[in-house]
Amino acid sequence: MGPLPEQADAAALQAAMKDAFESKVTTLGETRQVVIIHGGRLVYEQYAAGYGRDMRLISWSMAKSVTQALVGAAVLQGLVDINKPMGNPRWASDDPRARIPWRNWLQMTDGLRYFEIGAPLQRSDAAKKLFGPGRLDVAQYCAGLPLIHTPGTVWNYDSCGFVLLSDALTRAVVPHPASPEARRAAMLKWMRSSLFDVLGMEAQPEFDATGLYYGSSMIFGTARDFARLGLLYLRDGVWDGRRVLPEGWVDFARTPAPGTNADIYGAGWWLNPQQGKGRPLPVLIDTGPQRDAFRAQGFEGQVIMDIPSKDLVIVRLGLTPDADRGWAAVGDWLGRVARAFPEVSHGAVSASANAR
Repeated sequence: MGPLPEQADAAALQAAMKDAFESKVTTLGETRQVVIIHGGRLVYEQYAAGYGRDMRLISWSMAKSVTQALVGAAVLQGLVDINKPMGNPRWASDDPRARIPWRNWLQMTDGLRYFEIGAPLQRSDAAKKLFGPGRLDVAQYCAGLPLIHTPGTVWNYDSCGFVLLSDALTRAVVPHPASPEARRAAMLKWMRSSLFDVLGMEAQPEFDATGLYYGSSMIFGTARDFARLGLLYLRDGVWDGRRVLPEGWVDFARTPAPGTNADIYGAGWWLNPQQGKGRPLPVLIDTGPQRDAFRAQGFEGQVIMDIPSKDLVIVRLGLTPDADRGWAAVGDWLGRVARAFPEVSHGAVSASANAR
């Protein structure tokens, strides 16, 4: 582990970590793993009692950012064109859902009727697809949702869209599996060779009974694993001189989606908008004047945050209760950590990864 940069506010960082790991502040909840990468090097890590650096924890919706990376890898390999319709064998060729391009699914402007954020449990499609009628075949459940908006016009947080992305990606990689077991094994092999093994991630994705990687959630990994993904995106998709994601793929991830009702989401990654308070949800984290942070985010306080102007990756894994107050506390804490680090000089972020 390398030293903190000279201009870092070590006292502020230690105070934030004390609050995270020792404080009785209930709104932040339980912080279990923290890893910080600065300048391409590991400069800080800490673990709660009982949670070592090799313990894999659940990603929840940070998996969407992993799926965005996997789609990018498939684009680089010529398996996917995100400007073409994604389709699904459960839809007829004249079904308008069959004409929605991959791009809109990644940006959550697909137009499906989907309820999750703010929805009561009995209406939550997230609960239904994972634990209710969709639990044995999540793609079947998600493909049954109706279209209610013109694609590309309205942003709505849609986990089912990422399930359908995973389904389409799996068909591109494993077009004719002999069985659910064969489908799972082949897809896992491809995920490892195309992304996980390249980055040194030991992440473990979960699959449903049909052999489908969930796409929207259910990846288990360590804070170091997730930090490696964050560093890949901080380095424009290049790892140790090897291009893993297409040129421009990271810019696509952090460019606001086209829906006129939102400015806080790109393509598989959450954003800090350059101006305003954020819509339809407020800006979560004050990282400093550049407002260039983008992040992967998961239920109960899981975060990978990239800040290009600081050449910084912060990963926090834990268990934070209460959606609104809890996320406000997580955002406040992440902002404190981010502001403890200086901005880097122009051009300091290189196109190679050296996390150790």
